[in-house]
Amino acid sequence: HAALRTRTKMFCDSPNDPLESEPNKNVCPVCLGHPGTLPVPNRAAILAVIRVGLALGGEIAPRIKFDRKNYFYPDLPKGYQISQYDEPIVGACVVHLPAADKDIRIRRVHLEEDAGRLVHEKGSTLVDFNRAGVPLMELVTEPDFSSAEEVVEFARYIQALLRYLHVSDADMEKGQLRVEANISVCRWVRGKAQESAKVEVKNLNSFRAVQRAIAYEIARQEKALKAREKVVAETRGWDEARGVTVSQRSKEEAHDYRYFPEPDITPIETASLVDLQEAARELPELPFAKRLRFQREYHLASAQADALVYEPALADFYEQAVSELKEWEQQQDKKLRAQSLQLLFNYLTSDLRGLMRDEGVSFKELRVAPAHFAELIDLIVQGKILSRQAKDILKKMLHTGELPSIILEREGLHTVRDAAALDTVVREVLQENPKAVADYRKGKTASVQFLVGKAMAKLKGRGDPNLLRDRFCAFLDQEGL
Repeated sequence: HAALRTRTKMFCDSPNDPLESEPNKNVCPVCLGHPGTLPVPNRAAILAVIRVGLALGGEIAPRIKFDRKNYFYPDLPKGYQISQYDEPIVGACVVHLPAADKDIRIRRVHLEEDAGRLVHEKGSTLVDFNRAGVPLMELVTEPDFSSAEEVVEFARYIQALLRYLHVSDADMEKGQLRVEANISVCRWVRGKAQESAKVEVKNLNSFRAVQRAIAYEIARQEKALKAREKVVAETRGWDEARGVTVSQRSKEEAHDYRYFPEPDITPIETASLVDLQEAARELPELPFAKRLRFQREYHLASAQADALVYEPALADFYEQAVSELKEWEQQQDKKLRAQSLQLLFNYLTSDLRGLMRDEGVSFKELRVAPAHFAELIDLIVQGKILSRQAKDILKKMLHTGELPSIILEREGLHTVRDAAALDTVVREVLQENPKAVADYRKGKTASVQFLVGKAMAKLKGRGDPNLLRDRFCAFLDQEGL
């Protein structure tokens, strides 16, 4: 399930902001199910699901029809949910998983409204209807997965796809993307299949939870089958703290919901909403296509490309920084060009992302421009700064948004490469550490690294360790030192 990014809810004009902290603020008679109210479908939500269907290569239904799904629960004010049953907006399609090298069939993608949220506290249960009526896309796959890892790879792709299409923020921790895994295990004994009933697992609010919950449930069902115990069809919740699934209720079948066409919404002709051919032409570059292009153009390994393309803002920042990287256009040495690109990738995915996580900064709030980040990489490649200075400068860039060259000049963080200045420090260190000198003369060449460390301390980390090592060896190899 994915909560769609629209201005208003699915069937009314209440604001679509399920994260609103004030309970029951974004509600109206329609989403509260008051008698006499009539739903009006949200065109933007329908178009969002159509975009997803086109991106997946699925067949788009010629008409949009809604149905009532009847069940009673405290968070469902009308006593039914407006959903789609026999005519989903998007029909069958396929997603290929590169890592697993496997096709996953998608059965359908349809549109429905979300329910409210139950808040359990102090021995009572409260209901917040801010989320009730939020447009929700549901994607249903065929039972093609054979491991938790495949499910996570698929879910990560769908999350990236939704973000590339700008139809959902798809943040699992905020409940904008929810994975509900249906799991059953088949065990062969003497040529006969022993199958467990289908168990649905909910409360999966991270990819880590998806992986752990599925792995646990597979193991639980396999253990039950081996012990010849019955696995019942039920809905179970994932308990993150205990690392187990917990029974919640028996599993409903389609007939339990008594689906029938929504009488208050007449079917809508798809052609009256959108030109499908034009909508298909307007689709952006999709994650897997970008993944292949990044590998080809920037010589990234598959894992590196994945680290970028699954987060659209990160991929955009990387590509803009690469385009600004002077060494990329001017340096003819392929080895050095590859080094520049590798440095950019490492500093972006490790150092900058790490600082952003520590400071709680998103790419929307980031003050480091891609061009400034590329300049920082240039300074490293040109030998003007070392890793330690680069990280100090990057941290200041995060806070100020300044050019790295300005920070470099102001803070005096240049790498010391002047031979005379280095020789002065080398002589001082040699005089202060006669034991290390004696050890070197006895064949303990590792003592040079100790001396380099002492020199780096004197230079406050601004010395070039390779040049220092060369100067130490030159002095130590002189007779009579």
